Amino acid sequence: MSTFKPKNILITGAAGFIASHVANRLIRNYPDYNIVVLDKLDYCSNLKNLLPSSSSSNLKFVKGDIASPDLVNYLLIVENIDTIMHFAAQTHVDNSFGNSFEFTKNNIYSTHVLLEACKVTGRIRRFIHVSTDEVYGETDEDAVAGNHEASQLLPTNPYSATKAGAEMLVMAYARSYGLPVITTRGNNVYGPNQFPEKLIPKFILLAMRGEVLPIHGDGSNVRSYLYCEDVVEAFEVILHKGEVGHVYNIGTKKERRVIDVARDICRLFEIDPDRNIKFVENRPFNDQRYFVDDRKLTNLGWSERTTWEEGLKKTIDWYTNNPDWWGDVSSALLPHPRMLMMPGGIGRHFDGADRYDYGTSELDRNPNRTRMVVPSPRHSSSPGIKFLIYGRTGWIGGMLGRLCEKEGIHYEYGKGRLEHRSQLKADILAVKPTHVFNAAGVTGRPNVDWCESHKTETIRTNVTGTLNLADACLEHGLLMVNFATGCIFEYDDRHQQGSRMGFKEEDTPNFTSSFYSKTKAMVEELLKDYDNVCTLRVRMPTSSDLSNPRNFITKITRYSKVANIPNSMTILDELLPVSIEMAKRNLRGIWNFTNPGVVSHNEVLEMYKQYVDPEFTWTNFTLEEQAQVIVAPRCNNELDASKLISEFPEILLIKESLIKFVFEPNRRVTPA
Repeated sequence: MSTFKPKNILITGAAGFIASHVANRLIRNYPDYNIVVLDKLDYCSNLKNLLPSSSSSNLKFVKGDIASPDLVNYLLIVENIDTIMHFAAQTHVDNSFGNSFEFTKNNIYSTHVLLEACKVTGRIRRFIHVSTDEVYGETDEDAVAGNHEASQLLPTNPYSATKAGAEMLVMAYARSYGLPVITTRGNNVYGPNQFPEKLIPKFILLAMRGEVLPIHGDGSNVRSYLYCEDVVEAFEVILHKGEVGHVYNIGTKKERRVIDVARDICRLFEIDPDRNIKFVENRPFNDQRYFVDDRKLTNLGWSERTTWEEGLKKTIDWYTNNPDWWGDVSSALLPHPRMLMMPGGIGRHFDGADRYDYGTSELDRNPNRTRMVVPSPRHSSSPGIKFLIYGRTGWIGGMLGRLCEKEGIHYEYGKGRLEHRSQLKADILAVKPTHVFNAAGVTGRPNVDWCESHKTETIRTNVTGTLNLADACLEHGLLMVNFATGCIFEYDDRHQQGSRMGFKEEDTPNFTSSFYSKTKAMVEELLKDYDNVCTLRVRMPTSSDLSNPRNFITKITRYSKVANIPNSMTILDELLPVSIEMAKRNLRGIWNFTNPGVVSHNEVLEMYKQYVDPEFTWTNFTLEEQAQVIVAPRCNNELDASKLISEFPEILLIKESLIKFVFEPNRRVTPA
């Protein structure tokens, strides 16, 4: 049996679950192979999955989408690729019922782009296409023999249908253009690093949290499970020994009912399955059984090595030791998850930023490696991304537009008014955005006192309008980033001034003394039921533009007197770019969107005097004195920014950020 030896391998979807394990193994075992890994970093990808190879000289990471012909052709030519292992795909069946067009785009169209690039460049010696056992459709419950490689393809859900369609394209290019293809069809895979929308990691994380394990239907559906390292060995064998033009099943004869998987996990966590398992509504077309014949692969010398007990225990140990690997995955743990598909989104826990646009990632810290350079896109440095922004005439909305221009992100401002749902839907249909930003809202001119005498107008925009936009976005499968406020909390006995006990995202608002704050607290509570919303609590927004009357520093320098209270604050020059990154990462839920720590009015004014105007003076007054000259009470608080910092550890402390982003750019005083 002849052995194929590649030189330059392109692995697509390589920050995903199976592909990252394959990439790490090949990089480790074959240092003379050059491995180029390509991934667009969608929600189920994570650059941490490639950290075992981060110091390897034979690894190059490229962030990009295989749906881009220019990028794929460029990589095949410049990197002299002779072998492709095509893993990239949308794979979750539940998602395919609610977002089937995305599956067609990602699984069929993208594969077509890749095949066409191979035809045009004419350098490929192996094209390994990774498919699934689900293309065979349902196996009879009493079948003794599994589906073999020549069995008819009878997919039953949108996911498996798109994988079958992609296989047909692969076959056509092999026959018409002589492309040297090999196709694999595998059973379910489990193990470390898997995104928890899949059954086993979902059940493990739920058990870790003490929550019930939801089972579709009656749990009698039968599946076959292979441990990831066994599957990696299978791909290693197929790469080197597989015959061009052939299909290989990667399977196991050890079948398990879903209910039995749940019970085994309960047993290993020492919890009562009768109390911790619940049966939920079945999903559409839930195939009863998938069963394949893997003799063709075993004839190449492969065999399953890991027992179910051993593999499950290893997997549980990994998730127990890495509970935050994927960040906030609460929506993936629902019985019927519907993860948003955000093209061009950046992976969670990307430990640097986009390496082409922003800097250096964990994978770039080996100074001896040759950096991979990708040609600049013709129109945008964030291909596939388009923002729809509301709040064009507002401070934050205007800054967002300028940031998009700077970063090369396509964007348009919404023309509709928030209170008119039909206008919002018309905007979405016309612009076709990938993300929506809501920076519109009523804060009052010149201040929130205005809201006390204009309550209807305040409700119409801050409550009704915001809910209209969130609901319209949900209807179209869009993430909405909503700029909210932290002015819904007030220091109390549990969060005393100077205690460093800031209010967390899950705390209940305790300040509704102003009508503005009341409406913002109300809409924040209602938005919790929308899983497509990312709520950013802004506090005392400040920027380097000291001429802007909305700037907190500008305001207090113009007051005759100020109250000297420490507060959390949002430095827009630093944090607004973070909000764009949060959209790319498809982050949701509530976030305290402030720099960590607090700063008092006097401390801010001292900096202003030191850097901007040495002649500046001010006078303090008490909160009681302040109350006599304002209509609506003002709140003072500290927000706990630890959740934001865990996702973006590079964010500066409030005083450091003020100096770097606000006062240094406005320095008029020469240091002594």
